[in-house]
Amino acid sequence: MAEDTSTGKGKVAPLRKTRPCPECGRPSTRESYPFCSERCRSLDLSRWLKGSYAIPVAEDESRADDENRD
Repeated sequence: MAEDTSTGKGKVAPLRKTRPCPECGRPSTRESYPFCSERCRSLDLSRWLKGSYAIPVAEDESRADDENRD
């Protein structure tokens, strides 16, 4: 454990509560939080980079703008 020389106390990394992995549901690990492994972390990143996670838009944006003016 690394020691802080100014106070003489050791540095402690805070623990995060274990959560289910968003990819596979297994418990998360400290190293890959909130995922269970680097594999699941990489899968999620790949989906973000491919654009799989997107907010749907209105089919006719001009009509959506008219509705907001009311």
